Amino acid sequence: MYADTFNTLIEELKKMPGIGPKSAQRLAFYILGISKVEADKLSDAILQAKAKIKYCSRCFNITDADPCKICSDPSRDQDLLGVVAEPKDLLAMERSREFRGQYHVLGGLISPLDGITPDSLRIKELLQRLQKRRFKEVVLAVSPTTEGEATCLYLTQLLRPLGIRLTRLAYGLPIGADMDYADEATLSKAYEGRREV
Repeated sequence: MYADTFNTLIEELKKMPGIGPKSAQRLAFYILGISKVEADKLSDAILQAKAKIKYCSRCFNITDADPCKICSDPSRDQDLLGVVAEPKDLLAMERSREFRGQYHVLGGLISPLDGITPDSLRIKELLQRLQKRRFKEVVLAVSPTTEGEATCLYLTQLLRPLGIRLTRLAYGLPIGADMDYADEATLSKAYEGRREV
């Protein structure tokens, strides 16, 4: 129905996560509607990101400088390590402005059905890091999904013998939510995580 070039653009955009056929079509029309200067800026930003973005050799966050800004910040707590699945999870933690420690990005979560085993993740690098530097606390900051639970269980079995304080983000009811909309598992976890007031 469309020109071959336009169809190719739609097909390439559909390859992005979360972009279906309609979203890809909207993005393609947007790209056609912007000026040549704006299109050049967009393509240049993509090419620059591909050329310059790499993983930090210490925490495996995405960066254009090694070590990354977080690893090189002396004001951060050097005794606290947050373990996250992906760089996007690190950004979510940073938005909270509560966590001021170092990070370790695993590169995913254990998911045997998807072929992601512990060897596929940066767990070996985590263990090496913990042997080099004695952190006082490791915070497992992963989503409470089946994969997240499997990853936490695996990491707990590996890290507990090291004698480091091992904690996990609490989970339960979101702020502003009505209790009658929460499922049983969420309410159960919220009850387990209750604290003194």
